[in-house]
Amino acid sequence: QVQLVESGGGLVQAGGSLRLSCAASGRTFTTYHMGWFRQAPGKEREFVAGISWSAERTYYADSVKGRFAISRDNAKNTVYLQMNILKPEDTAVYYCAAKRSITATAYDYWGQGTQVTVSS
Repeated sequence: QVQLVESGGGLVQAGGSLRLSCAASGRTFTTYHMGWFRQAPGKEREFVAGISWSAERTYYADSVKGRFAISRDNAKNTVYLQMNILKPEDTAVYYCAAKRSITATAYDYWGQGTQVTVSS
């Protein structure tokens, strides 16, 4: 069982930056591949970024490549999402998620989400 708690969301002007954190409980955090997703009002939840358990592999949605960076600190059981050059279309609730298999499409555990609002 893994519990995930996101933090770091807020209101920021376009062009600004935010860093989201996701703290995980449980001693098996290092065995999970992690991801960030987001859901804007009236839209489906979409993948943003992912990172393998060892941090060797990272991957991003095309819409955030070059602006967002995912990282993890396994000693702190925490995964991060550094978001730069934010745009109004990045406004959404951001969720972190964990899965055991990097090839699985479905994630096993989800956090409650943190709101990110980008003003123009």
